[in-house]
Amino acid sequence: MANKNILIAYYSYSGNTRAAAEKIQSVTGGDLFEIKPVKEYPKDYNIVVNQAQQEKQNNIIPELVDNGNVENYDIIFVGTPVWWYTMATPVKTFLSKNNFAGKTIVPFCTHGGGGASSTYTDMQNLAKNAKFKEGYTTYEKSANIADIKKWIENINL
Repeated sequence: MANKNILIAYYSYSGNTRAAAEKIQSVTGGDLFEIKPVKEYPKDYNIVVNQAQQEKQNNIIPELVDNGNVENYDIIFVGTPVWWYTMATPVKTFLSKNNFAGKTIVPFCTHGGGGASSTYTDMQNLAKNAKFKEGYTTYEKSANIADIKKWIENINL
């Protein structure tokens, strides 16, 4: 990882994905970038669940406060909660609005019990010209530094 420019881009609804992103940053020294939709999601969990389902069914990609800039980075960690068996829609926007040609994407996700489902495959379909590494999947708040260090060592960045 020496001499590689690393970005850790993430969307976090409840804080679980943010916590994982911060742990990845502590291991890699990369720059953090929070993916934020212009229109925040409601605080009520059940309303968010229904909205996320509608967005997935209608292939909605919400407008972001800032689409980010991946140009100066070699390795981009992309983090998301799993919503309806895939990435949260703000992450779809981030992947759709950036050019990942020649970049390495390292996905990670947090979930409430369903695992990564199709999250990583769906990410690859949106960023076809990127090289993908094996993702890190963690349940809710259970991301820990030891597991993250081992994962990062194993993917040979």
